[in-house]
Formats: sequence, structure tokens, C-alpha cells
Amino acid sequence: MIKTILVDDEASGLFTLKQLLQEYCPELKVIAECSDADTAREKIELLDPQLVFLDISLPGKNSFELLEELDQHDFEIIFVTAHHNYTLTAFRYSAVDYLVKPIDEDLLVQAVKRAEKRISRNDISQNVSTLLFNLTRGKLEQQPKLCIPSLKGFQVVEVNDILYCEASGSYTNFYFTQQSSICSAKPIHDYEELLQDAGFVRVHKSFLVNLRHIKEYIRGEGGTIILTNNAEVEVSRRKKDSFFNQLKSFNKFG
Repeated sequence: MIKTILVDDEASGLFTLKQLLQEYCPELKVIAECSDADTAREKIELLDPQLVFLDISLPGKNSFELLEELDQHDFEIIFVTAHHNYTLTAFRYSAVDYLVKPIDEDLLVQAVKRAEKRISRNDISQNVSTLLFNLTRGKLEQQPKLCIPSLKGFQVVEVNDILYCEASGSYTNFYFTQQSSICSAKPIHDYEELLQDAGFVRVHKSFLVNLRHIKEYIRGEGGTIILTNNAEVEVSRRKKDSFFNQLKSFNKFG
């Protein structure tokens, strides 16, 4: 049984989530229910849970402030929110699981199974600290970090250090300015959607390129991009116009 704490300031939210867990996730044992951040902090420090369902909006102190107060994040977290807002982008960058109310049973089961795997491997990742960094980066004028799920767990990288991504079946290979490549367990389409507002463009069915690292373009049917590390990336004929439009826009406003 996985020791689990539920945190939600609405009694109806706690009741609904507990009922869903009892029906669809019997492997979880709810050891505490909390309606505010201070109580949640006390219970987390006292009961040492393996998994916490954490509502983002809490009275007086939100869930992110709660996490910053904790000395350790040695438990898995599934965030729960009633709103689609800017924080969801930070969640996706940080590879943090979240559920939007009303909670979908299938998505709940999938999130719990992912948490179970990390708990069973004793692989409490760096995603929470990455999330807190990404949520505060605007104030500090820093670029976001990306949590990449690999076969070994998670690796955290600076988005600006990514040169390009290459599709490899249902996996994605990341190439960087300094460090060695990383193979992600997610397909390139997921990263195209995630990174489209961060200066990345899909130039080929197999390639997603960071516009910051384009050094040269060589004409051709689709053409070839030369990156700052002198790697060559093919541009497909179908993607050529879209690539040029995004490159012009990026250089104008980036």
C-alpha cells in the first residue's frame, strides 16, 4: 500500500478524490486529509507519505509556498487544479503530473501508475525543484529548465542549451551545446507542442531545431541548416516556408 495524503481546501474536493481513489486506485492508502497548507506541512513531516495529491489553490498560502517551506521533497506529487492557466506550462516543462477538475478517472489512474513506478524504483526525481525554479524564473529573468524523462529516470537541462531534437521512433534524442545526448521516452511531437513558444521549430518530420543555434542556411529543395556546433540538419520541402516565417519572427522579436 502506498501511503497517501490528500490536500484540498474544499470538503467536496477531498470527498470526491477519496471516492475515486477507493474505486480506481485501491493500492493507495489515504493516511491524512488536509484543507490548508500549514496542516499539510505538519502531516507531511510527521507521517512521511510516499504520494501527495496537492490542490494548487489553498487559503492563505498556496501549494508552491508550502513546497518551498519543506526541507525535503522525498515523495511523489500529483497536483490538482480547477483552472487551465499559465502554471500548466511550467508543469509540462518540469514533467510534473497534474489533474484538472473535474478529475477524469482514466487520467487519474495513469498519473497514479506513473507515480507508482517512480516510487517502486526509489526514483524520486528532481521535478519538484525544477517546477519551483520554472515558476519563479520570470522574476529572475532566467530561462526555463526542462525535465526530460529518460530510461534511467529524469534529467534536468537548460532549454537554451538544446541544439536540436531528433525523432527515433516513439523516442526523441536531444543534442546539446556542451553535454552528451539524452534519449527521451517521449515522442518528438510532444516536444514540438511543448517548446513551440520557446524558440523551437519543426523543420522536418525527424527534426526540431532551436532557432537560437542556427548559424547558416544552405539552399536546396528544402535546404540544410548549419548549427553553431556545425551539425547539419535537413529542412523538408513541406516545412521550408513555415521555417522561414518562424525564423524571421524570432529574429525580429526574440
